[in-house]
Amino acid sequence: MPTLMIQGCTSDAGKSALVTGICRVLRRRQISVAPFKPQNMALNSAVTIDGGEIGRAQALQAQACGLDPHTDMNPVLLKPSSDTGAQVIIQGHKVSNMDAGDYHQYKRIAMTAVLDSYQRLQKNHDVIIVEGAGSPAEINLRDRDIANMGFAEAVDCPVWLIADIDRGGVFAHLTGTVDLLSASEQARIKGFVINRFRGDIRLLQGGLDWLEQHSQRPVVGVLPYLHGLHLEAEDAIQTQQTSANQDENTLKVIVPVLPRISNHTDFDPLRLHPQVDLHMIGPGQPIPAADLIILPGSKNVRADLAWLQQQGWNEAIARHLRYGGKLLAICGGYQMLGHQIHDPDGLEDRAGSSRGLGLLDFDTTLKPDKILQRRRGQLLLGDAPCAISGYEIHCGISEGPALQRPLIRHDDHNDGVISQDGQIIGSYLHGLFEDGAACSALLKWAGLDHTDTQTMDYHALREAGIDRMADAVEVHLDLRLLGELTDTRLVD
Repeated sequence: MPTLMIQGCTSDAGKSALVTGICRVLRRRQISVAPFKPQNMALNSAVTIDGGEIGRAQALQAQACGLDPHTDMNPVLLKPSSDTGAQVIIQGHKVSNMDAGDYHQYKRIAMTAVLDSYQRLQKNHDVIIVEGAGSPAEINLRDRDIANMGFAEAVDCPVWLIADIDRGGVFAHLTGTVDLLSASEQARIKGFVINRFRGDIRLLQGGLDWLEQHSQRPVVGVLPYLHGLHLEAEDAIQTQQTSANQDENTLKVIVPVLPRISNHTDFDPLRLHPQVDLHMIGPGQPIPAADLIILPGSKNVRADLAWLQQQGWNEAIARHLRYGGKLLAICGGYQMLGHQIHDPDGLEDRAGSSRGLGLLDFDTTLKPDKILQRRRGQLLLGDAPCAISGYEIHCGISEGPALQRPLIRHDDHNDGVISQDGQIIGSYLHGLFEDGAACSALLKWAGLDHTDTQTMDYHALREAGIDRMADAVEVHLDLRLLGELTDTRLVD
């Protein structure tokens, strides 16, 4: 089965984007292709068609292939809950919480799941495009590796190595990475890709010639810096990530960057919306005035709530509400709105309870069984209900009188809350802003003049980002070499 693996010299070198672009290029030629990432560490996840969860980047890559996301595309997902521990998810479902030492011992079992999922994908598709994790040259992680060369050796597949020239030191990154690999691993590297190049390619040619001569490997492409490219982030978030909209008439929105913030892709539609000025507020940064505060999801709700209070957000939220501002809370942020958060089994941290913000009359208890559901329903906000869709990933159950005023009606249950005064809303649903009509209704509630509210098609923007990356691959990569490694005919 033709398989090509993309590995990177560093995290954020462009592996996810390159895999996405290659998948769409093959899809355009009617080739049955699937993405695969053996092991992912990310707090941005997506619910799959088979009722599990995988990394958000693999869900986007599945879209590039014209497929529904499936747990086999990312059989091992690690969701950090602290600096030394993570929730381990195998083929879409939680196995256990483990510290780094325990997981290292568990890797042999995890590798069995990785190969099992890979073999199932092989049976259903003509080509598999694999994404590595971090760097293959991390010496301390080489033993029992399942994410990079350990997987490539196990399935005997070729590798392209990608590096980000915008960081500087690209030739050192590429040659140094190769030098730290074993002889058999070095032999797997069939070419280099240089990412995010700005300027005149002729000024780079001398370096490219040297690299090819020194390594005896081809540079299969130099991808340009694609300004404004939108592809959903695998996990990284920067506090300087803001929208480009600074007009005084835009809706001012702020979001605290919790230490264990999860699914911050919820806010991508707002970052791209022409009438929203979104700011992600990191630790120690001043909390500015805003029209809307959004409390995001969290992988460790009680610890993040304590951090929120230490940073002064509880006082800022109280002041914001006194002056008539709106507050929206999603998933873990929603749980923070109530009186108490109980974790009797220590699912996210030490067993115990924490006092919530006390803004609404309900309590939350964390339960062992995680809820993983795609949802469609009606948003009960404004003059008339409108369609809304998204997904739930949580292990909390919220109960109390405040929930008698739900925000969303699904076929089988109600979700969320609208406060008596209409200033506060909360929900377990991720993806609240992705449907145009629902986004418009939420922004109108938050204070954006309805007569000016533009309906944005976020799904079309996501497709446009995938196509833009694929266009760059078609123009700047050697499709003949890509075709040889994937046993496909890509050029005449």
